[in-house]
Amino acid sequence: MPPMKRIVMKFGGTSVASPAHIRDVAAIVKTVWATGVDVAVVVSAMGHETDRLDDLAQTMGTKSGSPEYDAILAVGEQVTAPCLALALQEIDVPARSWCGWQLPIMTTSRFGTARVESIEGQGLIDDFHARRTVAIVTGFQGIDAQHRITTLGRGGSDLSAVLLAAAIQADRCDIYTDVDGVYTSDPRIVRQAVRLKTIGFEEMLELAALGANVLQARSVNAARNHRVPLRVRSTFKPDDEGTIVSGILTQTASSDEDPPMELRKVTGIAHERNQAKITCRNIKDAPGMAARVFGPLSEGGIIVDMIVQTASVDGETTDITFTIPRKDAEETVDILKRNDIPESHIIVDRNVAKISIVGAGMTTSAGVAATIFEVLAERSINVEVISTSEIKVSVLISEDYGELALRALHHALIENGA
Repeated sequence: MPPMKRIVMKFGGTSVASPAHIRDVAAIVKTVWATGVDVAVVVSAMGHETDRLDDLAQTMGTKSGSPEYDAILAVGEQVTAPCLALALQEIDVPARSWCGWQLPIMTTSRFGTARVESIEGQGLIDDFHARRTVAIVTGFQGIDAQHRITTLGRGGSDLSAVLLAAAIQADRCDIYTDVDGVYTSDPRIVRQAVRLKTIGFEEMLELAALGANVLQARSVNAARNHRVPLRVRSTFKPDDEGTIVSGILTQTASSDEDPPMELRKVTGIAHERNQAKITCRNIKDAPGMAARVFGPLSEGGIIVDMIVQTASVDGETTDITFTIPRKDAEETVDILKRNDIPESHIIVDRNVAKISIVGAGMTTSAGVAATIFEVLAERSINVEVISTSEIKVSVLISEDYGELALRALHHALIENGA
């Protein structure tokens, strides 16, 4: 493998939580820069600072989706970036801070959830060539065509880092956080969870979208689209190799005692608690009824996930069941009522959890679904909804059994390699 010429390093809020933390980050950056690699760094706000700014914005009467709200939230990263630049200068590393609007990072005008349209990276590249300056860039934010500051949504610094890496043609983007890589499941629940050395974009995208809070799903999708290899590393274990996320789908476990993950059907199992199940009962079974349910929800920005429709015996009515983020349950009911779904026909269940089994190996292997349902049946866990894709099987169950199901499925599908 040829040596790297350019790298983007991203540090999250826990990594830059205090001046001492920022100086530790500066030391990590200097170690990489000293190898002769051009370095751009993307930073988040200091730990919990965005929450504080969010409270401040709401106290002042502005809410998410307004230009002033975004201008307030963007302040956090605009403090971190110059602080890190000063810490680097203090240890004799040339560094300069950049706000998103200075590059610029051009975005849409959808405040709070803006999408990046372009990034101009030539200014950074010029500094690399002229002075080997380390560029410190504010994550999470950009500017729209009307010169208003915009933000990219929570976790948006990951996305900023990936797209910046694409813009300056970096060899890789390293995401530094408070975990040391991507695991086969949540190690806080499953003690036998194994850290992965590598994982493919498709699998990581599924896991990120399903509640594995290591990488933001939008950033993984951007990395896949722009072919930017990622590495997830711990700021607090800087010598650890972490997990590589790339287009390669032959996964390996971090333990030399474990067999290569390419021999397994399942790569990881995600557990998502914050779900609600909505059932619309006795809806007329006719063309256009599903559109009446889901069209207004889409317009209202409600993300619908698992869907199942069950026809009645008489063929005249149907039940439609779907899942949404739990926080959106009340708004979902209001939208349905406004679109002629009687409240008496709407059933809300907030006591559910989604367990998702992900693995590229499932596309060429039989038996995974059978094992899933056998494991759950042996523990008397009822499956309420099922959803599948080429590399994923998701089941909705009672939240009371979520952790039990996660441990049992991990044992059967990953530890035993079923």
